[in-house]
Amino acid sequence: MGVLALVSVQLPAQDLPQFKRIVRELCSAKYQGRGYARGGANKAGKYLQREFQKAGADEVSLQPFSIDINTFSGAMDMWADGKKLRAGVDFSMREYSPGVKGEFPVYYVDTLHFDAERIYADLAKPENANCMVCCDFWFTYKHRDVFSRLQKAGELPNAGLLFTWTAPIKFYKAYGEKVVDKPIVWVTPEAIEGVKRVRLNVDNAFLEDYGLFNVIAKVEGRRHDSCYVFTAHYDHLGNLGRRVYYPGANDNASGTAAIVTLAAYYAQNKPEYDMYFVAFSGEDANLRGSTYFAEHPIVPLGQIKYLFNIDMIGDDNPVQYCEVSDAGLAQFPRFEQINAELQLFERLNRGELAANSDHYPFAVRGVPCIFLENEDGSAFPYYHTPADNMKTIRFDSYEPVFRLITAFVDLE
Repeated sequence: MGVLALVSVQLPAQDLPQFKRIVRELCSAKYQGRGYARGGANKAGKYLQREFQKAGADEVSLQPFSIDINTFSGAMDMWADGKKLRAGVDFSMREYSPGVKGEFPVYYVDTLHFDAERIYADLAKPENANCMVCCDFWFTYKHRDVFSRLQKAGELPNAGLLFTWTAPIKFYKAYGEKVVDKPIVWVTPEAIEGVKRVRLNVDNAFLEDYGLFNVIAKVEGRRHDSCYVFTAHYDHLGNLGRRVYYPGANDNASGTAAIVTLAAYYAQNKPEYDMYFVAFSGEDANLRGSTYFAEHPIVPLGQIKYLFNIDMIGDDNPVQYCEVSDAGLAQFPRFEQINAELQLFERLNRGELAANSDHYPFAVRGVPCIFLENEDGSAFPYYHTPADNMKTIRFDSYEPVFRLITAFVDLE
């Protein structure tokens, strides 16, 4: 059937109540941010296994793998000149930071008259002994050759670093497979401005060979020589101390819920080709689950007609961001035509392919794929913060994303 006939076709209805129910469940406190230290990711994976079975999938299996990961689920306290700061709001930890306990003077880097040798000389002065070096994060990134020395034991006498980042403060896990020598704390400029001394009481725990798993559901089609694959990551950031967790409603309970409802749709409407729905773990730990799957595929990668990776669609931007693999570009005009005819989004904004979500391990292996993420809406500023929850998520993008995908597949 041609795309020009779309307007006369009755397209499938998405299941918004089911979508909301799954999102609400995944970002609830019982999963503690779907992280690793308290087992939240694996609890969420078992829940999804049951949801795919309830959706009518013909097969549901678990694909185990393991990671090394640094975590923060113990003490998480910081004071600035005696004022208690809020974990996850005023400060967070760099993912590869060790724990830290003690009180430290603050040394501020002069970014207007930056001179690395002067910094090194200043740190040798008695008044700066055992200090925390404070600087804007993006400035440290630009001069990372200088600041990397400040992270290593035996290089310079500073106790650690304070990286300033504008609110809302973020937390990451991508490079948590290691622990550096000195603590690194993200902190908002407002929380640290003019502060002379900070006190820290932070615990970390490094987990080695920690077991995770991908959840794989299959809906059989009439043909088995090719397949479509629908992916989303269900893990998230977990905890920042004992009391703070990251619900991850938009990132990425939204994408996970979407592939469950897609599985339910295809279970009720037998497809032409086999359909695989893969909920990845380890995405926030640098795409570990999707990389493992791409290296150990349960079907040959060459049989994948197209892969759809859905990440952070719990937003309300009328423009849909996407990335497309080189192998998938030939069919991208079809996405654009479907979108225009069905008036789903104002436009599809295609960005450069990047290693920012689970499509990437497949894209670099020649699989035709598209990454769908609704950026820069009202929910977007809250991603990777404790405020990414049921209060800030938006549901505007779910229906058009569902219709865009199903039209592409069903009306081939």
